[in-house]
Amino acid sequence: MSAATAAERVQPTPAFVSLTGASKAYGPIQALADVRLELHLGEVHCLAGENGAGKSTLIKILTGAVRRDTGEYRIDGHDVGSPTPAQARTAGIGVVYQELSLLPDLSVAENLLMGQLPARRGITRPRELRRQARLMLERVDLGDLDPDTPVASLSLAVRQLVEIAKVLGRSPRVLIFDEPTTALSESETAALLGRIRQLRDDGHAIMYVTHHLEEMFAIGDRVTVLRDGRLTTSAPMSRFDHDSLVAAMVGRKIESLYPASHRKIGDPRLVVRGLRRPGVDGGIDLTVRAGEILGVAGLLGSGRTELLRALFGADPIEAGEIEIDGVRVTPGSPRQAVRAGLGLLTEDRKQLGLLLELTIRENASIAHLPQLSRLFTVDRRRERRVVDRYLGGLRLRAASWEQAVSSLSGGNQQKVLLARWLATNAKVLLFDEPTKGVDVGAKSEIYTVIGDLAAEGLAVIVVSSYLPEVLGLADRILVMREGQVAGELTAAGATEEDVLHLASPGVASGGPDATR
Repeated sequence: MSAATAAERVQPTPAFVSLTGASKAYGPIQALADVRLELHLGEVHCLAGENGAGKSTLIKILTGAVRRDTGEYRIDGHDVGSPTPAQARTAGIGVVYQELSLLPDLSVAENLLMGQLPARRGITRPRELRRQARLMLERVDLGDLDPDTPVASLSLAVRQLVEIAKVLGRSPRVLIFDEPTTALSESETAALLGRIRQLRDDGHAIMYVTHHLEEMFAIGDRVTVLRDGRLTTSAPMSRFDHDSLVAAMVGRKIESLYPASHRKIGDPRLVVRGLRRPGVDGGIDLTVRAGEILGVAGLLGSGRTELLRALFGADPIEAGEIEIDGVRVTPGSPRQAVRAGLGLLTEDRKQLGLLLELTIRENASIAHLPQLSRLFTVDRRRERRVVDRYLGGLRLRAASWEQAVSSLSGGNQQKVLLARWLATNAKVLLFDEPTKGVDVGAKSEIYTVIGDLAAEGLAVIVVSSYLPEVLGLADRILVMREGQVAGELTAAGATEEDVLHLASPGVASGGPDATR
């Protein structure tokens, strides 16, 4: 059944979930205001909106994680008040979060049946545990997976399916998916979307939350859009195209997602010769000029992130030379890399980039503290000027620089990291998945900032698993496979198929423009 047909058919029964007039405030901040939502069985209902639009608060109300201030909440026709998480689960609400709940040190079976392990006289029955686990795994086409397998040994895509099997074990009628594909490859994402379609066809009500618009159009029957905590529209997905959905989310038309390239490309700024990491045969050669954006693409595990970490001194290298502005540098540690003029925005900003317990100001200035300190004391006035200069230029949305960085949206957290490296007067910036987990409005701003930085003469490398991003931003594209460069493309005129051809195993590696 097509998305348009499913969404526009006459609903034979009332909504299974109905939320009307829902509002929630956190002190002076109005997170949700008079929001209405209906979820029907046999339908995929997408929830769209920028970071900070209220999506997370709405999910928390549906799952009982927070109490709404006003409004009515009905499940299967019954007023459920403000349920606890356990009561919401009992009423039929299941949720698969972006950050999985599985415990890696336990087996698949133990994770699936945690809290309800089959036992006799207080002793777990291993055979029955495995039997029940296999039945649960079969529901997500993992019948061949050994239930005794440690979760830590599974790929992220398989863990995602195990998480779904765990939620299905509670027999929910409603399944909420919160950014489920953030860390999945393109093929893994396609497989997960197929599984979700099957769950819809089996009669579940699905609420799907994602920043990836192409996933909404691929799977959605209806879409509800939130902006600044308020509902802006709720309609069949077939009534939208990409531009109209973006306009509904951000409140304005984004003329061009990727900035036009009118930059002057200068002399080589970063030159790498024969860079070889432990365990990888062959070295990597690359050059990035002042004003140039080099995209790096490849399949999951191709060595994209490892290349950036080696350049930044976070991972060891066995051989090779690195030059910045003609001067040979040996970044044996991130500290040395920063001194040499390198900056790295990591893929996992919460675990490897930001210090979540510190403020916005402290996170933005921390890499620049040696220049801001005298006799081991930070000059707060100079620090404030530096933070104002760089964060202000990035249009960061925050009440105060003293606000906890953990309270910011994903897009604004990325801007804090960017300000950190701008304050060090970096010459080369390395971006690893720069728009991971951020909304389309924040993506547009980040792309503009990256283009502006290159226009100012910085050399920029962007690693991304999202091919339209690489093609839209970069001047040239290096394609990696098995830790080495499989080929190089000129971005103008290159296609996703060109990149995937080079990235795929079994294709002979080549030099520049190897697919042409």
